[in-house]
Amino acid sequence: MFSAQPTNKSNTVQISHPSIKKAGVELFIKRLDLPDPISMGNKGYKLKHNLIEAKNQGLDTILTFGGAYSNHIVATAAICNKEGLKSIGIIRGNEIEVLNPSLNYANEQGMKLHFVSREEYRNKENKNFIDALTERFGSFYMVHEGGSNKLGVKGCMEILESEDAIYDTIAVACGTGTTLAGIVSSLNENQNAIGVAVLNAQDYLEKNVLKYIPEKRKTQFEIINDFHFGGYAKSNDELNNFVESFNAQSGIEIEPIYTGKLIYAITEMINNRCLKPNTKVLALHTGGLQYIKLK
Repeated sequence: MFSAQPTNKSNTVQISHPSIKKAGVELFIKRLDLPDPISMGNKGYKLKHNLIEAKNQGLDTILTFGGAYSNHIVATAAICNKEGLKSIGIIRGNEIEVLNPSLNYANEQGMKLHFVSREEYRNKENKNFIDALTERFGSFYMVHEGGSNKLGVKGCMEILESEDAIYDTIAVACGTGTTLAGIVSSLNENQNAIGVAVLNAQDYLEKNVLKYIPEKRKTQFEIINDFHFGGYAKSNDELNNFVESFNAQSGIEIEPIYTGKLIYAITEMINNRCLKPNTKVLALHTGGLQYIKLK
């Protein structure tokens, strides 16, 4: 049975379970989902320096991209609203007559939603496509899908604090690799990082991480591709039951898209003795709880 015990840091808890104790590993969760489970998490870190740059350029509108259930779209809408900025979401797929909870929330936060076909969406970094958006919406500051750019990585370098130097391994779920790149860039020499892929795209994730991190850190991370459960936002009864049990037993809410896959993967790695005894693992709860909160 899982249980969570507080530590001397308010946003970090230690997770106990008989199998974890038997393996001699210590597992901790750093709760980036607090205090706001929808707009906090890694998304706030990825947006932080992008919003600063937008304001430095004198721009008051943020334009970004995502799918119909995108955590990034939801968080961008909420954070821009708090910061007094306008937001535009370019949404992949046909327009929905009745907005789903995620898009409805983004709309309520003031985000202007613009739907494009999947074919058009593939051109989202094409100059002609961007020019057409500028003609339609006027001047804006563009944030790449998922907040994936150098400034997003810069923000994620601020996730780990000096107190986190006690952990041997930092583990995080990976959708674009941006958060992992920030974590790897801020590691101490004696630490390593594990990225658990939430989609079947290991090569893409590795390339995205490698293009952002210092040369000296390139041997300090690995991406695990065994726990995506068929792809992004896909799951099965085993994962869903695990997430449900973990939530009920630990009192910490996770979802099956990001953090659920992360915690499942880490516990499986512990059970299979992939982590050495006495290893201290810090798993990052990156938020994204709109999956639960906005149902």
